[in-house]
Amino acid sequence: MLTWDGAAERYSEVEEETMAKGYWITFYRSISDPTALAAYAKLAGPAVTANGGRFLARGGTVKTYEQGIAQRTIAIEFDSVEQAIAAHDSPAYQEALVALGNTCERDMRIVEGMD
Repeated sequence: MLTWDGAAERYSEVEEETMAKGYWITFYRSISDPTALAAYAKLAGPAVTANGGRFLARGGTVKTYEQGIAQRTIAIEFDSVEQAIAAHDSPAYQEALVALGNTCERDMRIVEGMD
């Protein structure tokens, strides 16, 4: 029989196991070679999804505020920061970065979500 104390203890264990999600946030400041960007995207998309990434936003800015710069923005969600880092460091994603080369100036970061 499960007592209230037992249920609370199990809830606490589940809560401790829950990790904050990880996010890739990328802003493209400039793109000098759209063909290289397309080659990168063809490789990067499957590399990201194979590593558990889910695209939340991909494309140009709709509206900017507070000194915002209208630039291509990508947001990708992962189950954890560790998963996001592993996806970035994976051989498949590294291959995509080689295809991109120095054709884009990007600001890319991995951030922890809030629970």
